[in-house]
Amino acid sequence: MIRSKLLKNLVIASAMGMAAASQLQAATTDEAMRQLEAIMADDQRRQASFDAGHERIRFCGYCHGEDGNSKRDFIPNLAAQHPQYLFEQFEKFGDGRREDHVMSTLARALSLQERIDIAVYYSQQTARPREGADPVKAAAGQRIFQSYCFSCHGADAQGVSNMPRLAGQPAQYVETALKRFRQMDPAASTSPMVGVARGLKDEDIAAVAAYLQGR
Repeated sequence: MIRSKLLKNLVIASAMGMAAASQLQAATTDEAMRQLEAIMADDQRRQASFDAGHERIRFCGYCHGEDGNSKRDFIPNLAAQHPQYLFEQFEKFGDGRREDHVMSTLARALSLQERIDIAVYYSQQTARPREGADPVKAAAGQRIFQSYCFSCHGADAQGVSNMPRLAGQPAQYVETALKRFRQMDPAASTSPMVGVARGLKDEDIAAVAAYLQGR
């Protein structure tokens, strides 16, 4: 009886601790987002954050490029991405909502300020669209994009705030991401992309990817 009661109290205490940690993390993230907004609104603070971010992107640059234009077709561009979105992705990799060995390890190794500075740095870079997309396929992709994607990602795929910029992303990366969303269980994910991707065939996904790559 006593052992059962102790076990019950331990479970309750553990749950309370996890809840408190979650609330603390949320408060920290909210404060960081406010700090990020203040930095972006102030020229001097933005420049200082940009300079600090440039000093911290040594490992990021190996894959995403020093200027944020990825060196591999399966890796996304970060150039001209929204800083709020970039920062949120760091947080998701850090707490397990997104999983990637390299990114998760890096996100946990960086300080909160470093994550902010890197987000600011890459947001100020210029995206360079890749060439070579099939124009017929890209035209079909534009029609699909305008039907499914523009309300969240913008008419020109530039993104808004916490919705990512898709313009100029490598076609291979976009195809992989959409197919991954399509395979997810809608009951286990809160992303609206799961429902959107389920309505797309392989040829639709390839067309949208071709369109976005050349934007």
